[in-house]
Amino acid sequence: MNIYLGLTLKFNSGQLRAVLGGGQAVVLGEYGTRYRFGAPMDVRWLSGGWSAHLEFHWEGLRVRTDFVTRPPRLTEEALLGMWREAAGREIAFAGARDLADMKKTNREKDYVVIGELARRMADLDDQILYSRSARDLMRLAEEHPQRLRHLAGKRPVLGCVKQGRAALEAALDAERRQLIRANEERLARYMEAAKSWADAWPDLSRRMEGLSLPEAHEVMVLRAENLLPFVVPGGLE
Repeated sequence: MNIYLGLTLKFNSGQLRAVLGGGQAVVLGEYGTRYRFGAPMDVRWLSGGWSAHLEFHWEGLRVRTDFVTRPPRLTEEALLGMWREAAGREIAFAGARDLADMKKTNREKDYVVIGELARRMADLDDQILYSRSARDLMRLAEEHPQRLRHLAGKRPVLGCVKQGRAALEAALDAERRQLIRANEERLARYMEAAKSWADAWPDLSRRMEGLSLPEAHEVMVLRAENLLPFVVPGGLE
């Protein structure tokens, strides 16, 4: 079995607690897991948008896992909807729309993923709001002109559909750059808040070397309480 699926099954034993998003799940101490640079896996930081990063070795592979409870760009309503949809499933995955919002990062390759996700969305409005293809949007405009006009207020790039493919592609490129800049600014706020934490990390990492995950976690939390703020203003945007 895929290691991430196996981890999710173990973590959700008894009750649903984890949803797979982007191929990541949660790690368990039995795998000899150690922390990478990030926040402690503690609700006080995770609820503020921080993420915990861990890794372990399994069958010759270095397995990295990221743990987050407040993914950026997802509203409270979207998070609640994600958990409702996941309830009762043995293996739960983030839906295409939620995953697309999480993929609005500062990495160019993620926008290709968003475009492919849009093609798999069942809801017509979601296809229109998330598509990264000028051809797809022009086809949707021809097939569903009223829906595009209705949604233009939510996504200004849709107003360029009638201007032709070149203009629409330029608008899509500008939209992507705007989203990239927004995520860069969000990450910069966390990096600024974590300056003291980053300075302390090399020594802290050495102190945690050889400790079990629960022991390392206790050491890490005690240090983070003095150096890493729980909440970063604007971090969840």
